[in-house]
Amino acid sequence: MNPRVHAEPPVGGEDRLTLVVGVHLVLADADTVLLGRRRNTSYANGLWHLPAGHMQTGETVTGAMCREADEELGIRIAEEDLAFLHTLHHLDPDDGRSRLQLFFRPLRHDGRVRNAEPHKCEELRWWPLHALPADTVPYTAHALAEIGRGSTLSTVGWAA
Repeated sequence: MNPRVHAEPPVGGEDRLTLVVGVHLVLADADTVLLGRRRNTSYANGLWHLPAGHMQTGETVTGAMCREADEELGIRIAEEDLAFLHTLHHLDPDDGRSRLQLFFRPLRHDGRVRNAEPHKCEELRWWPLHALPADTVPYTAHALAEIGRGSTLSTVGWAA
């Protein structure tokens, strides 16, 4: 049992939860989805993952998603052109932190998709949604399967 995950709240005080919020772009074309192979990263190095990042202080979730799309893919998306797809409440087994992973689909975008961060992404590739590579980040594969089922909320990593 990980004491950081199941610790009792401090006596006489409040146990305030700090969440990490991740934003993920689901760029789909017919039955394929765009994934990037992570490179030189502290998390999931060498695995396939959606274009993604973390919300920064002072950002809205849609603002963070638009920023990440520009930084990673060189495309511009207006916040109002993001469609919400799914929320994943993820308990990270590596650090025991609770994370909300939010998944969006762009209704439209400007610019040509390209690997704008080759120092963090080895390559971009379109994969069939029904045949993702075995080395896809596990929570990414889970979320894409849930999105395919029409689910808007799921959890991963929590005790049943």
